[in-house]
Amino acid sequence: MTEPSTHSYRTHTCAALTTAHVGRAVRLAGWVNRKRDHGQLLFIDLRDHYGVTQCVFMPESSAFTLAEAVRLESVIAVTGRVIARTEENVNPALPTGQVEVVVDQIDVLSPAETLPFQVAGTYDIPEEQRLRYRFLDLRREKIHANIVLRSRVIAAVRRRMQEQGFLEFQTPILTSSSPEGARDYLVPSRIHPGKFYALPQAPQQFKQLLMVAGFDRYFQIAPCFRDEDARADRSPGEFYQLDVEMSFVTQDDVFAAIELVLAGVFNEFSTGKVSEPPFPRIS
Repeated sequence: MTEPSTHSYRTHTCAALTTAHVGRAVRLAGWVNRKRDHGQLLFIDLRDHYGVTQCVFMPESSAFTLAEAVRLESVIAVTGRVIARTEENVNPALPTGQVEVVVDQIDVLSPAETLPFQVAGTYDIPEEQRLRYRFLDLRREKIHANIVLRSRVIAAVRRRMQEQGFLEFQTPILTSSSPEGARDYLVPSRIHPGKFYALPQAPQQFKQLLMVAGFDRYFQIAPCFRDEDARADRSPGEFYQLDVEMSFVTQDDVFAAIELVLAGVFNEFSTGKVSEPPFPRIS
């Protein structure tokens, strides 16, 4: 058995191991997703951002007793040897489903307390509990995937805007009032007592400054702050929008630029397809 690298936490992620790694010594780190005690064998499904790997603890191993005591969602690092699963134990639903790690050593990096709700699985959890323990809620598979999707959608929007010659700018957050139909959030000034900054409802003034200055095409994934009640399509108080400004253009030029972004993003990430540009126009 070859020795793993000297990295303190891991040589591979929990989605990386395949039959090509059989016989190799590896180190993995992550959260205890599930535990199954089969008497003479103890199984832990170890989870990280990338995926899940099944770890096996033999009763003769010094790691067995510690693994028995560790709670779900504890953070652990394990060192062991990759073996192929028997044919009847292969899990085709997992990228790592053809292998498992026989553990020789376990290090508990952060022991978990008793959980207020189960992270693994698809249980219905009251929203108040989910928000109170948001750090646990974000570990759940569906919620974790939603956050990853959001990041990828924003990256895809950014890429398509840049491909059309748009420049991305970050505009100030502490600014003067720029009314957009809602109340401003105000921030008191320490340096100028009695005076206030306003959080932007939209970057309207700044993007128009950029056009006057000659930058031609601007965009921003812009945070917007509005002191208004909740709506069905966004949280109260703050939301993000794709903010755009263009110079020397007609309405059709604006439509054409945004159609490419909308069609591209929906066709890349949604299960259904949308019409290719140009979209039908309603007079």
